[in-house]
Amino acid sequence: MSPLRRLLEYALKYRRVFVFGLLSSFLTTGITLTAPLVLRAAIDDLTTGVTRTKLLLYGSALLGIGLAGGVFRFWTRRILIGASRHIEYDMRNDFFAHLQSLPLSYFQQHRTGDLMSRATNDLNAVRMMIGPSIMYSANTLLTFVAALAMMLAIDVRLTLLSLIPLPFVSISVKTFGSAIHRRFEQIQAQLSEVSAVAQESLSGVRVVRAYRQEEAELERFRHANAEYLRRNRRLILLQGFFFPSMSFFLGLASMLVLWLGSRAVIADRITLGQFVAFFSYLTMLSWPMIAFGWVTNMLQRGMASWKRMLEVLDTLPAIRDEADRPPGTPGTQRPWISPAPPPIDDERGKTPGAPGKTSLAPHGRGAAGSVSSTVEVQRIRGEIEFRNLTFSYGGAPVLLDVSARIEAGQTAAIVGLTGSGKSTLISLMARLHDPPPGTVFLDGVDVRTLPISTLRAAIGFVPQEPFLFSDSLADNVAFGLDAIHDRGTESPLSSLQNNPPVQAGDESRSTPGSPKPDLIVSVGEPVSEATPAIPQSESAGAVVPFPRMDDERTPGQSTLEKGAGVSPYRRWRAERVRAAAAVARLDKDVADFPNGYETMVGERGITLSGGQKQRTAIARAVAIDPRVLILDDSLSAVDTYTEEEILLRLRRVMRARTAIIVSHRISTVRDADQIFVLEAGRIVERGTHESLVRQDGVYAALHKKQLLEEELAAS
Repeated sequence: MSPLRRLLEYALKYRRVFVFGLLSSFLTTGITLTAPLVLRAAIDDLTTGVTRTKLLLYGSALLGIGLAGGVFRFWTRRILIGASRHIEYDMRNDFFAHLQSLPLSYFQQHRTGDLMSRATNDLNAVRMMIGPSIMYSANTLLTFVAALAMMLAIDVRLTLLSLIPLPFVSISVKTFGSAIHRRFEQIQAQLSEVSAVAQESLSGVRVVRAYRQEEAELERFRHANAEYLRRNRRLILLQGFFFPSMSFFLGLASMLVLWLGSRAVIADRITLGQFVAFFSYLTMLSWPMIAFGWVTNMLQRGMASWKRMLEVLDTLPAIRDEADRPPGTPGTQRPWISPAPPPIDDERGKTPGAPGKTSLAPHGRGAAGSVSSTVEVQRIRGEIEFRNLTFSYGGAPVLLDVSARIEAGQTAAIVGLTGSGKSTLISLMARLHDPPPGTVFLDGVDVRTLPISTLRAAIGFVPQEPFLFSDSLADNVAFGLDAIHDRGTESPLSSLQNNPPVQAGDESRSTPGSPKPDLIVSVGEPVSEATPAIPQSESAGAVVPFPRMDDERTPGQSTLEKGAGVSPYRRWRAERVRAAAAVARLDKDVADFPNGYETMVGERGITLSGGQKQRTAIARAVAIDPRVLILDDSLSAVDTYTEEEILLRLRRVMRARTAIIVSHRISTVRDADQIFVLEAGRIVERGTHESLVRQDGVYAALHKKQLLEEELAAS
């Protein structure tokens, strides 16, 4: 589809608005064109005699024309430019939504500043092409046709002579238009470079100052800005020839009319009033010629910018649901799905009579045993399996023949040296990168056949470098809660709110078959019967052990979190934030913050320490109570004592869920049910902490090294 047709798809949504806008534009032009007629009648009439009545009549007529034209001109601008703003709104939403669908690899290849420039500067140029250019084009076309008809009605010969210079205006537009288009594309590309340099420098301001590179960064920005200025000056030079050349040819036309028209008046071929009206129409005709050049400039700029935006919009998401993948593209194979498993017996997802074993989930089998390309899942238990997984970045192998199985409810750990492929392996689980078909499975189903929204909703992912938004601490922790509430899903964490809190020693309120709690959280007042309860899932009745937190307001706690006037949702949200913060041991720091959970963390969490940022990211993942929790070296900036506290609380919360911990510290992973040791992209060892130490291999060597480091540090 051509770029113009793609653009029309947005404009046609507002076709009625454009019809009214164009109608108002035509009325504006029609009213304005009557002014020379009134002027002609006034001059011809006043030459026979001047009276107060005549002056009042013609003056009132010209004033009325001016007022009526102004009113319709206002509505023209309001309607057409308003419609262009609505189209800009739609485009910006679509552009951002498309960016959200692109994989991580796309953002690794394209600079953030360049994408921001396309979403702002380029989009503004497209809006100018859709709004003002359409408005001026309609006005210009009607004015040109009507004024030319009026001029021909007055004197055909004089009209034809006055039009002699106008073809040169068209030649000028054609000559300069393509050059303006090319130079504007170069300007927009350099503006993206300036934006990228500024964004990188400001994002890395700590590093810049730490290495005293302020002058170097300033020089880098000056160089990019100077190139932007140079390209703009080249465009200005071109425009400097373009507009004066048009004015020159239009001036020639005015000179011819003045010379030949005055002789026609002397020869009594036309009246003085007709000559004045003719000259007024010629003046009106000059504006369409100038506007034509201006509109051409806007169209050239707008199309150049629209093509830059289409470069992003036409990029197909490499990671998407199988049902959305075009036929014949790689990765559309449909993996075999196993038959239904026996019923789940206990909270760890084991099957009766087979301790430690989890059957595959039944999903996606249709008529005649066919398998749908996208599997609909009713419930995720958290069993993970890698089968002969080999994965490469740009042809360079990162993972080689990796096979592993993690039962639902187990805690698994992945250790290895830097560059061994640990982060890549867990990113494939959440499809942050797309694994090869038939290599990564969740509950026995290939993750490529699961809807991405379902897969990622089941996973709480804490990356190596936690990212915090420039918002309050509470909003950062609650980042994923709105999606949970909108889906109507529920979890053991939030079931503590919807049911009266169970106190230690009172087991009568626990669900039959649920594990006996070690310690139960009292997270606020129970919701009354009159309050609409949040929908609960299959796990909502289970009471999950959680560290105790005081129900009273802590210092700095938001007043919105308590009180009879607070909505159930806000109370639910606040209680989950506090509960998750307690698991991540963030609550002890919040007590010292001036505004508690409402403390603003700054851009990327700049006001927090490295450990606080990591704990905030952990709390954010815990708050959504995922079926699978992935910690990618997320405790590296936390001291050993706090790390032990966090791991203890995580074990209590995640006892019925699957957890994967990636770490360099042996102390972090020693209590895991399974430990996988990666080396050069391969799993070289696996087992428990004790069994791996006895093997005296890579893991044991790493363990001894860390013990030695601890002894040296202690001495």
